[in-house]
Amino acid sequence: MKHPIVLVHGWGGSFSTTWKSSGFADLLEDAGRTVIGVDLLGHGEAPKPHSPEDYGDLTERVLQVMPPEPVDLIGFSLGAITLLRLAIENPDRVKSLVLAGIGKNVIEADSQDSHRLIVDALEGHSTEENNLARLFVQYAEQPGNDKIALTAIMKRQRDPYTAEELAKITCPVLVVIGDKDFAGPGDGLVAMLPNARLVSLRNVDHFATTENFGFFDVAFDFLGVDLP
Repeated sequence: MKHPIVLVHGWGGSFSTTWKSSGFADLLEDAGRTVIGVDLLGHGEAPKPHSPEDYGDLTERVLQVMPPEPVDLIGFSLGAITLLRLAIENPDRVKSLVLAGIGKNVIEADSQDSHRLIVDALEGHSTEENNLARLFVQYAEQPGNDKIALTAIMKRQRDPYTAEELAKITCPVLVVIGDKDFAGPGDGLVAMLPNARLVSLRNVDHFATTENFGFFDVAFDFLGVDLP
């Protein structure tokens, strides 16, 4: 049985700009898979509230589009973080998980204050020439984005995932992260997941992950997708 595949984008993206523009969604459909796209709250065609408190549970919009039967889920960055929460709380809804662009950042506290610097940059404060913060500002200011809403998402309360929480995710999991990704490495996260494996993409940074053909190959192989 070919399960539907749900695609969840990262912060500052959308289903269209992340999964359609790269051709990823179209390749899945060409292979006969049913693709379900979702725009997370604050992104794309979704509502864009301006209060951080409104973004406490980002899984709601994903659950709304999921069919009753278990599905394969693919998430990048914020989407992958969201799918971890969904799989912890709704294990019966998930057949498998592909998590791209996350690793150490979801299991450890931010020791370098990079998150604070990104929020400062989004709010227009000086970041002392922080390259990562500048990149986040560029993404927030892309056409169609609501910078205030995206800043509110960054300011929401989110604690690192614990080993106890991650142990609840028993479905097969593929973690894919570039070796130049600020969110990595991914080995610590994989070690906490009962049924996971890690693929590291050589010379790939965070923002290039979902357009990398190496990511396409390992994700399709993991899901048993046969390209025509």
